[in-house]
Parts: sequence; structure tokens; C-alpha cells
Amino acid sequence: QVQLVESGGGLVQAGGSLRLSCTALGRTFSNYAMGWFRQAPGKEREFVARIRWSGGITYYADSVKGRFTISRDNAKNTVYLQMNSLKPEDTAVYYCNAVGSDYVPRWDWGQGTQVTVSS
Repeated sequence: QVQLVESGGGLVQAGGSLRLSCTALGRTFSNYAMGWFRQAPGKEREFVARIRWSGGITYYADSVKGRFTISRDNAKNTVYLQMNSLKPEDTAVYYCNAVGSDYVPRWDWGQGTQVTVSS
């Protein structure tokens, strides 16, 4: 059974940057597309970014396009999310998961990592 472990969140001022990491334990994820999602207080979890298994093709939500970059290291079973020019509306708990072409998560969720952006 795979366990997803997210890290790298924290408190940052608007305009700042953070780099999130997510490691999959218990399963090699190189054959899976991976995605980042987020959930703000009182809101549903939403898609943020997706990267194909080879790492060559990425997709982003319009709200983060041009500011966030998803990448992966299959040798480390780890996917990253570089977040620049952060805004208060980016405040949320961030999660990763394997995703299909339908963007539906495939595994159980991890604990997530909290990102708080102050104005």
C-alpha cells in the first residue's frame, strides 16, 4: 500500500516562494502521472498541477499558471511543486496523488502540508 508524504509548507509573505515535496513510499510511481491538489478552509479540494510519468508534459490550473512549476524525480519517487509569487489566496493544505488522464486521484491521500501566505 502506498503512503504519500508531503512536506515543505510553511508561512510566507505575499510575493514569496516555497518548494513542496511529496514522496511515495511503498510503491514505485514512475509509471504514474502525478498531481498536486489543494484545499482551502471551507472549500473543496481542487486541482493545481499535473505532470506525466516521463516528466515531459505538465498541466496547471489557470490560477497558478506562470507562478507554479511541477517537476519530478522518479529515481527518488518524489514530485515537487515550486511556488513563486505567492498570494494570500494560495493559502491551503497541499496534497499530491497519482492521477489519470481524467485528473481523478488514484491513491489514498496523505496528510498534506499547510501553506499560509500572509498579506
